[in-house]
Amino acid sequence: MFTHIAHGYERFDHIASLGQDFLWRPRALWSLERRRSGRETRSILDVGCGTGELARLARCRFPDARVTGLDLTRAMLEIAQVRSGRSGGGRWIEGSALSLPFPSERFDAVLSAFLLRNLPDLGAGFREMRRMLRPGGSLLALEITEPTVPFVRATFHAYFDHVVPALGVAVGSAGPYRYLPESLRHLPSRDAMLSLLEASGFVHVVAEPLSQGIVTAYFAEPPAEPPSH
Repeated sequence: MFTHIAHGYERFDHIASLGQDFLWRPRALWSLERRRSGRETRSILDVGCGTGELARLARCRFPDARVTGLDLTRAMLEIAQVRSGRSGGGRWIEGSALSLPFPSERFDAVLSAFLLRNLPDLGAGFREMRRMLRPGGSLLALEITEPTVPFVRATFHAYFDHVVPALGVAVGSAGPYRYLPESLRHLPSRDAMLSLLEASGFVHVVAEPLSQGIVTAYFAEPPAEPPSH
């Protein structure tokens, strides 16, 4: 499915989100930078990187960091490789978010954007992301969520349940864009997501709604190292 939509993925997301996704990723990264103030950020992993949009922005926000993108879909990675060549490079690896092919405590920050709804086991995904983080590291997971304001919530569901699939039909990708609203129905609520992050071993978990809660940036950290004896 993701191979089929790879070449039009970013363009469709910009159109389907009415351009709001141009704001969501930079805003989430700005919050991450603020939360990491005073901490060194040398290495970043973008899990489920797709065509590399978040990874490219992270490289601009954290210019001293080495950014690695991982995705299950080779076609997405091939596009990420081409597009990153215009903006300073990057490292692109094919692999699963549920079994990350890196040693533990490898990264200072682990990112994902619109990945969570695609994971068949969220807890396993979060545990793998936590395993990747060094003490003092940070997790940022950006995902579409239930809006907080009732009127916005009703409009959101009307749009994503009916308009987005119709746009998918118009561009010859009906199946993938029917999948989008269906995948959102299986996501936990914000409070349940925070509880799941804690159950997966994270501390200092925070949910930051954006655009009236249409998306939420989740932040968390691995526990500090145990004191030496």
